[in-house]
Amino acid sequence: MALGGLLVIVSVLAYAYGAVQLGDRVQVLAVARPVAAGQAITAADLKQVSAARDSGVPLVPATDAAQVLGRTAVVPLVAGTLLTPSLVGDAAFPPAGKVTASVALKPGQYPQGLAAGARVLVYVSAAAPGGTEPAAGSSTAGGAVPARVPAVVLGVDLGGDGQGATVVTVLLDASDAPRLAAAPAGGVVLMQTSPGGN
Repeated sequence: MALGGLLVIVSVLAYAYGAVQLGDRVQVLAVARPVAAGQAITAADLKQVSAARDSGVPLVPATDAAQVLGRTAVVPLVAGTLLTPSLVGDAAFPPAGKVTASVALKPGQYPQGLAAGARVLVYVSAAAPGGTEPAAGSSTAGGAVPARVPAVVLGVDLGGDGQGATVVTVLLDASDAPRLAAAPAGGVVLMQTSPGGN
């Protein structure tokens, strides 16, 4: 009887603990299938999931689905991603203050396995004086430090430009576009960063 009473007490405590934990969870929106940057979000792209309540992460409640439908993905979204307000934008793409750019890169100028949705730092070398390209084996012109431009990868075309280069399309700040456009051939290197940008 003592053992039976102990089991009852343990069961009650376990139920109470589970109830408390479930009470701290909410129904939020997640991505059900891959969504390309600039693509309008439909009901089929979304699903409801249970997530821990966290005031530091602004997840989109499942009850706000109507406010997300018809808006566009600001960056490529992979299945399973928990939706936050910063991941969706207005119908226009690219968003205000942003531009898209494509660069042809040789092996060694970008990390293997690079895919849409990755956050990268684009290191851009300045052109040498007189508009010439940097000398072979030199990553900068005159020893200058390359500019560092944060960006998000929109697409990776392994077929590339037909000359052995892979074409990577990125979303970046409009203010950084002239720097990237002025980069000499071979003067751009991509390095993938953590989701937080570090």
